[in-house]
Amino acid sequence: MIFRDHELYGLYMGILALLVVASIIGFLLEWRVKTPRGRETVANINARIKAWWVMSGIFAVANLAGMTSTIVLFALLSFLALREFVTLTPTRRGDHRSLLFTFFFLMPLQYLLVGIQWYGLFSVMVPVYAFLFFPTVNALQGDPKQFLERTAKLQWATMVCVYCLSHAPALLMLQIPGYEGENAKLLLFMVLVVQLSDVLQYVWGKTTGRRAVAPNISPNKTVEGLIGGVASATIIGTLLWWATPFHPFVAWLMALGISLAGFAGGLTMSAIKRDRGVKDYGTLIEGHGGILDRIDSICFAAPLFFHVVRFFYSTV
Repeated sequence: MIFRDHELYGLYMGILALLVVASIIGFLLEWRVKTPRGRETVANINARIKAWWVMSGIFAVANLAGMTSTIVLFALLSFLALREFVTLTPTRRGDHRSLLFTFFFLMPLQYLLVGIQWYGLFSVMVPVYAFLFFPTVNALQGDPKQFLERTAKLQWATMVCVYCLSHAPALLMLQIPGYEGENAKLLLFMVLVVQLSDVLQYVWGKTTGRRAVAPNISPNKTVEGLIGGVASATIIGTLLWWATPFHPFVAWLMALGISLAGFAGGLTMSAIKRDRGVKDYGTLIEGHGGILDRIDSICFAAPLFFHVVRFFYSTV
């Protein structure tokens, strides 16, 4: 597939080149920086670069292998992210049936609907049917203690980790005239812009950051980092217009929108971590924390991007 689609090949070669350059820079920084604080920052950066090699490789294999493998990858990410979220927000015995239903029925069904391209049910399964199902099942367990709080936690976890994230592979089901069979590039565009925005916000924040956006939520997210990261990612997204069904100006708008949505996702999920008194959702990814720490921006950007593209471009 990659050899037949030269644009997709070009995108992945660009990512490879970017990772090589980042690795070289990381090596040079490790060699030159001598101060304890500086070395700590460089070590964190290099850990992130190594993790990006692994994550990019896994995503590339799934994306290039086709729709089924991409759906399976995102279903696995949903499972791991949901597990991290539930672990962070302890439940009671009365929640166990709802949790079993979510992990082993609702989540697989949501991704199955993506695979069979049943948009109608895919779009309402979680926000309508699961939303009504959870409180009913919990109430039947006869445990009223913190009932509203427990139910809201489960509904929120399912919305973010399952429903929102499932919109990323759902981009592959869209039928865009003149863009048939090329939706893998659309998914890659979204993931690349959002993740680059995260990385560049971190870089700009470390180099120029002075004023925290929300110091009590995420002191490392600065106004300068936000502006620099979003602006840089938006420019990159605009330059990648040729891999999308968009004109350059529309690509600029799309990149700006999903970069801002990604920032909102990161900030919101950081607020939950601060409420629970932890730094990360997990430790699975060196330099990044848990799965949810890495995909929080995608969880917010994917639904926005999917529905905007579907409304203006798709016939589905």
